[in-house]
Amino acid sequence: MEEDDIYTKDGTVDYKGNPANKKTTGTWRACPYIIGNEGCERLAYYGMSTNLVLYFKHQLNQHTATASKNNQNWSGTCYITPLLGAFLADSYLGRYWTIACFSIIYIIGMTLLAMSASVDGMKPFCYSKDNCNPTDRQSAMTFLALYLIALGTGGIKPCVSSYGADQFDDTDEREKIHKSSFFNWFYFSINIGALIAASVLVWVQTNVSWGWGFGIPAIAMAIAVGFFFAGTRLYRNQIPGGSPLTRLCQVLVASIRKYNVAVPADNSLLYEKADAESNIKGSRKIDHTNDL
Repeated sequence: MEEDDIYTKDGTVDYKGNPANKKTTGTWRACPYIIGNEGCERLAYYGMSTNLVLYFKHQLNQHTATASKNNQNWSGTCYITPLLGAFLADSYLGRYWTIACFSIIYIIGMTLLAMSASVDGMKPFCYSKDNCNPTDRQSAMTFLALYLIALGTGGIKPCVSSYGADQFDDTDEREKIHKSSFFNWFYFSINIGALIAASVLVWVQTNVSWGWGFGIPAIAMAIAVGFFFAGTRLYRNQIPGGSPLTRLCQVLVASIRKYNVAVPADNSLLYEKADAESNIKGSRKIDHTNDL
């Protein structure tokens, strides 16, 4: 029994694929790396995106309407790509490898964007501060960088918070209590990153240079990736459980076929099976509750 208590009971494994050891993985051993990653990533994202319309207007010589439209198209893409990232994480790669792979794409995009605003020949030629004449190739390079960033954030945005939740075993009451504290610190780091981006980095872009204004977010993203990989040995990982779209369709079909089945008075009969693990590989078992 004491040996069984050493390992998590929610199906998580360590970086080698072995059952996760409670004493050496997860909880607050691993969470600082995830929180640090998220804080730096949000600083990079908001530091790059907050002032983007002005960059389109003043550096790419776009009219206000065109600049706003391009900014909205890019921002919308950043909120669509998480559908792809979430699907890959749940079905094939798992959260760790999804975050790792898309972080590399993200940092390539950030680096390319910084170079497009600072390197001679890649940045637009400007007659004065707000009077620039970019070539088609220079504009295309900027948008290539931006859409690489949009793809990169699609693998991070849907996975990081749930990856933090994976570090706490829901079957352990002590760890379950600490999970809420993790989310408090997680969202605190997001707000700190956004605050620095919307104040300090916007000032740098406006008063110093766009090269530094985009270069600092690129450095922040490099630090975020470093934070994430530094905690690899400490993470608990859920095994991918197959396509969630398939399970969604199964639920819809089952609900139609069983619409007239009475709900049992005994809540335990609603559980998929008696033990603590879920029938679905890589998923948690969610017990019945009357609370939200």
